[in-house]
Amino acid sequence: MTVAALLDRAKAQGVMIATAESCTGGMVAAALTDIPGSSAVVERGFVTYTNTAKQQMVEVRAETLAAHGAVSEQVAGEMAEGALRNSDAQLTVSVTGIAGPGGSEFKPEGRVCFGLAVEGAPTRTETVDFGALGREKVRQAARDHALELLSQGLFTIA
Repeated sequence: MTVAALLDRAKAQGVMIATAESCTGGMVAAALTDIPGSSAVVERGFVTYTNTAKQQMVEVRAETLAAHGAVSEQVAGEMAEGALRNSDAQLTVSVTGIAGPGGSEFKPEGRVCFGLAVEGAPTRTETVDFGALGREKVRQAARDHALELLSQGLFTIA
């Protein structure tokens, strides 16, 4: 589904969208708001690049960060849920990962965790290992995957 089609579907369903982004730094929100008329659907975007921002803006718990690290499905889930609680949106997506360069044996470059929260439904999380494609390509791939998750989320809303 194109971004324009995603926005049209959300508008037809009366669904507002919010994003909570770390490694993409607002790229998902930018892709959405590049389309004229997106203000009818895009409620807000949280760029939560630091752990402090994740805690303050979308209520990620310090205990979750300490136990799992910022690049984890647990944090991605809390980011998506926090974006839902701290906005007037009914659908949120979150992105947290290691765009590179760098990483570790346990959290390699290109690993990105996503959260998808829909009002009244269980939060969905997943991890995608895009590989060491380079910072720009990892961020673009993460943006595109987040947009696809939003499209899928719209189909779960009646």
